[in-house]
Amino acid sequence: MLDELSTELDAEHTLESLAARASMSARTFARRFRAETGTTPHLWLTHQRVLLARRMLEQGDDPIDTVASRAGFGTGAMLRHHFARIVGVSPAAYRRTFRTRDRIGA
Repeated sequence: MLDELSTELDAEHTLESLAARASMSARTFARRFRAETGTTPHLWLTHQRVLLARRMLEQGDDPIDTVASRAGFGTGAMLRHHFARIVGVSPAAYRRTFRTRDRIGA
């Protein structure tokens, strides 16, 4: 299921929808998810979305709002909030620092 979710980060996922996909109650799903991953479904999704956003910022020139939408955050404000909390810098600062070198010379 985690591999599937990794390809659907831009979709809205709730505990209830994830539990239904796994044919479990929300409480059972949350307990088993934590036992397998060490974290909650929400935190796992947020971290995976930040990882996707990081790759997009390193490799592309899309505006922050586009990156936010494609990574599943919906808005640039939500991306900035979660990105700064997890990575420690804003998405724009991250892009300036870590953009791939071959794109800089382009």
